[in-house]
Amino acid sequence: MSGERRSGVGVSPGTAAGPVVQVAPPVKAPADEPAPADAEAAAESVRGALSAVGEDLDARAAAADEHAQPILKATAMIARDKGLAKAAAKQVAAGKGPATAIAAAVDEFAAQFEALGGYFAERVTDLRDVGSRAIAHVLGVPTPGVPELSGPSVIVALDLAPAETAALDRSHVVAIVTEHGGRTSHTAILAAQMGIPAVVQLPDATGIPAGTTVAVDGDAGHVVLDPDTRLLEIQRARREKLAAALDELHGPGRTADGHAVALLANIGGVDDAVAAGAADLEGVGLFRTEFMYLSAATLPSVEDQADVYRQVLAPFPGRRVVIRTLDAGADKPLAFADLGEEENPALGRRGLRLCQARPELLDSQLEAIALAAKDTGAEVKVMAPMVATTDEAEWFATRVRAAGLPSAGVMIEVPAAALRAHHVLSHVDFGSLGTNDLAQYTMAADRGEGELASLLDPWQPAVLQVIEAACKGGHSSDRPVGVCGESAGDPFLALVLTGLGVASLSMAPSKVPAVRFALSRHTLAECRSLASAALDAPTAERARQLVKAGAKNEVTDLL
Repeated sequence: MSGERRSGVGVSPGTAAGPVVQVAPPVKAPADEPAPADAEAAAESVRGALSAVGEDLDARAAAADEHAQPILKATAMIARDKGLAKAAAKQVAAGKGPATAIAAAVDEFAAQFEALGGYFAERVTDLRDVGSRAIAHVLGVPTPGVPELSGPSVIVALDLAPAETAALDRSHVVAIVTEHGGRTSHTAILAAQMGIPAVVQLPDATGIPAGTTVAVDGDAGHVVLDPDTRLLEIQRARREKLAAALDELHGPGRTADGHAVALLANIGGVDDAVAAGAADLEGVGLFRTEFMYLSAATLPSVEDQADVYRQVLAPFPGRRVVIRTLDAGADKPLAFADLGEEENPALGRRGLRLCQARPELLDSQLEAIALAAKDTGAEVKVMAPMVATTDEAEWFATRVRAAGLPSAGVMIEVPAAALRAHHVLSHVDFGSLGTNDLAQYTMAADRGEGELASLLDPWQPAVLQVIEAACKGGHSSDRPVGVCGESAGDPFLALVLTGLGVASLSMAPSKVPAVRFALSRHTLAECRSLASAALDAPTAERARQLVKAGAKNEVTDLL
């Protein structure tokens, strides 16, 4: 096993090494659990367990940062779902013990979520985590999860539930490895936001003995068991050399011949804004506003919303802040804007479609943004999610301008909007490519289905071709098109996106220095040549290989 290298999917860049800490598996119901003597008491214990799980997750959300809060709150909503409690009580009435009843109800709901696909399928991990916690509660055993860490550790698990990822001790966790998961799983997103190298879909990850030293490469997706000192030294020297190279560069994003590519941050709340405001970047390319709505029982008042926006905009005087209007629906339901069940929520009334059905949601949000914009010196831009047609773009732009805001844009995450970008963008001032959803809809591959991760690879030539179409539409309509998906933070893919015509790249702030470095070592013509090679490649992996082979050695040697 010494020196054995396994390959998974790298989802958060960087290298690290340390001893493996295995996460305890989920608690399962006993195979021989007897039928309850008192069915009503057993049903009440099930309801109490689910309620306790919901309360615990709410408490974790209150203590978590703004990245984890919405995820934990959404998971708490699953625990409090009356349908789940009713299904479990029905299983008790049929003669099953409380733990077995919870497990059966969770299986039933998981099957329904998987059948619905899309965002509901992404919640299956969260649902099973809720079930495991509730089973532990009724059995009176400790809740599963990451054990207390005493030093640098590589966390290894079958998969990490949101509650576990959000509670990680960042001072000790040097890397994360999971056997399941995908590029857009909660583990991947949170790891990137926390700056922790991570690899998912690593074969037999849970079979690695605890205490085994492993070297993790979150860029290449490799994990080496019992690495020799030479590999560890190579990784250490590479990290130090890279840090020195990144420290030499500052200021706006530029190619080697001076072509401007704005480098921006993706943020999700006030704490993010304060941190990004102090960072060396040009502003915010994506401010996700959902966190202030998800746990609200009623629509927040205009003044309450404006107060949050003022805090977010304050750190960016003279810099742009692009605010994405409410992207709710699907896996982010609002208690005060429930449009009822949908057969396929990922293709249903989410994003702008929800706001068209409930325009008061958008109007109050725009009014609040306008109030906050007057009180700060930020360059405020507003964009709508899930836009597919010119009519939708025009409807949104009309409301934005009626609210007194100067700049309206659209998210391009539906292939229809990319293919018709010239017409869609003619009604607004800019476009922003959401590459996660764009890949999902282009490749007809569920973001929550780990087995389809290769189809969701942003290097897929078909996805790049759709991006190219959007950029051409932006050029012909004289509208800038940026990228605010996870792909913007990949330094090599950033070169390709620049070559395709992207004007700005928005990412987790920790990824900006590496992207700035890669751009600074290539001319615009070289970026276009790399983009052409990627577009002509037969597969995503070949596209990645061709670009890395064509990039400057000083970049490939360090990144």
